[in-house]
Amino acid sequence: MRKLIIMGLMAATMLPVAEQRDLDRAYRYGDQRDIRREQRDVREARQELREDRFDRDRAWGRNDWRGYRNTHRDLYGRGNWNAPFRYNNFRAGVRIAPGFYGSRYFIADPWRYRLPPARGFNRWVRHYNDVLLIDTRRGVVVDVYRGFFF
Repeated sequence: MRKLIIMGLMAATMLPVAEQRDLDRAYRYGDQRDIRREQRDVREARQELREDRFDRDRAWGRNDWRGYRNTHRDLYGRGNWNAPFRYNNFRAGVRIAPGFYGSRYFIADPWRYRLPPARGFNRWVRHYNDVLLIDTRRGVVVDVYRGFFF
């Protein structure tokens, strides 16, 4: 079953690429009607990919913290938390300095906030109201939840 799901996800990620190739061909050899039809197909393929990713995340339990947060607002309150550096809008894949993910910023109990477990060298880190999953070996941001805390 797992192999089937992985193959389906791989095929879904290739769908927008194939649609983009058809759009490029329509620009080169087609008329205006062909171009509009291919643009619509590319938009639909990208929308399907976004929906598939959301469904996958929900099935794997990645987004279950949102509903829990709405019913336990006191747990996600910002509290008296200040950082000695300014806010940065990090995204996944960026390498950051060790000062941003020192041990004082680790979330020691991610299960309490319904975050997925951090495996290996990964750690959940609080950065203002955001939560970052950091690979502490390389200093790379693996995942970001924006606006996690109130």
